[in-house]
Amino acid sequence: MHFTKTLIAAAVTVLAAPLALAQVPAGYPANYQQLVDGAKKEAKLVIYGATDSKAAQPLIKDFNALYPGISVEYNDMNSTEVYNRFISENAAGGDTADVLWSSAMDLQMKLAAGGYAMPYKSVEASKIPGWAVWKDTAYGTTFEPAAFVYNKRLVSEAEVPHTHAEFVSLISKPKFQDKVTTYDIEKSGVGFMFMTQDEHDFPQFKQLEQAFGTAKVRVQSSTGTMLERISSGENLIGYNVLGSYALVRAKTDPSLGVVLPKDYTLVISRVHFINKAAKHPNAAKLWTDYILSQRGQTVIANGSKLYAIRSDVTGETTSSDLIKMVGEKNIKPLPVNPSVAEYLDPAIRMAFLKEWKATAGKK
Repeated sequence: MHFTKTLIAAAVTVLAAPLALAQVPAGYPANYQQLVDGAKKEAKLVIYGATDSKAAQPLIKDFNALYPGISVEYNDMNSTEVYNRFISENAAGGDTADVLWSSAMDLQMKLAAGGYAMPYKSVEASKIPGWAVWKDTAYGTTFEPAAFVYNKRLVSEAEVPHTHAEFVSLISKPKFQDKVTTYDIEKSGVGFMFMTQDEHDFPQFKQLEQAFGTAKVRVQSSTGTMLERISSGENLIGYNVLGSYALVRAKTDPSLGVVLPKDYTLVISRVHFINKAAKHPNAAKLWTDYILSQRGQTVIANGSKLYAIRSDVTGETTSSDLIKMVGEKNIKPLPVNPSVAEYLDPAIRMAFLKEWKATAGKK
C-alpha cells in the first residue's frame, strides 16, 4: 500500500499568529465559538483522502488561515486504500483518520451506513443539493463528471465519440486495439463505481464490455497515469476518466481532448464524513463546515479545481458551468446514499468482476 503523508499548514506568518485570531464565521450561531475553542485545544486534524495532495493543499492552507494553530495531517491515497487502511486500523483499535474524503462514493457510503460515521448537522448543509446529504452524516462536496479523453493529434475530429454508443463503435476498429484505457476496476474504487453505474444506465453495456475485450483495453489504477499515456499517444482514448482532472489538464495540454457524453454524463461527488471515533472531533466538525461553506467551495472551484457543488459559487470549475456544458437533462449525479453501494455486496461484486474479466478483460 502506497500513500503520501503530508503535514500542510499555512504560511509561517499565519501559524505564528495567536490562536485567539480564530473567529466564528459571519452568520454562524453564537455558540459556534465553543466548537472553535474545542478545536483549538485539539490542535490537530487527520484526513484520509483520495484527492491529490496538490488539489487538497489550497483548501488546507485556507483552513489554516481561518483557524490558525490546527495542524492538518493529510494522507493522500487511492480510493480503495482509503477504505482498506481505515477498516484495518479501526479493527486493530489504533490511531486512524478523523475525516474520510473520497471519490469512491460507494465505499464511503458503505462505511457511513455501516456505523463508522459520526452524525453532524453542518451549518452549511442547507446550501448543498438534497441528494448530496445523507442523514446529516455524509456530505457530497464536489460535482465531477466521467469523461471520454482522447489524443487530439492522433484521433481526428470526425472520429471523436459523443455518446456511449459511438464510443463502443469507435474502439471496435483495428486502429484502437491496445490503444484504449480505463480504470482497473479491481483496484480503483471510483473506476468500479463508474462501471457498475454504466451497467444501470447504458443499454448496450454488454457490447461495451465486448468492445473493450476486442480493443484489449489497458487498465490503470490512477487518473494521472491514464492522462499521461493518452497525452503521449501510448493510448489514444480513455473511458470514464475523472473529468475534473482531465478538463483542468486539457487547458494546458494541447494533446488532450475531453468529451462529456451527450446521452448521459455520470457525475460523482467526493463524499466526506467524520469518523465516529475521531480523536479530534471538534476540528473535524470545523473542517466539515469549512469545506461546505461558500469560502471553502470557492477554493475548490479556483484553487483545487475539483468542481464546486454549491450553486452560489463562481470560478473556474463549478457545477453551474458543468450543467451548462452538458445540459441539465443529460447530467446524472449519483446520490449520496447507501444505494450506490449495491455492487459492493460480495456476491454481486464477484459476479460483476467475473463477467468483466471474461469479456472486457480477455487478452
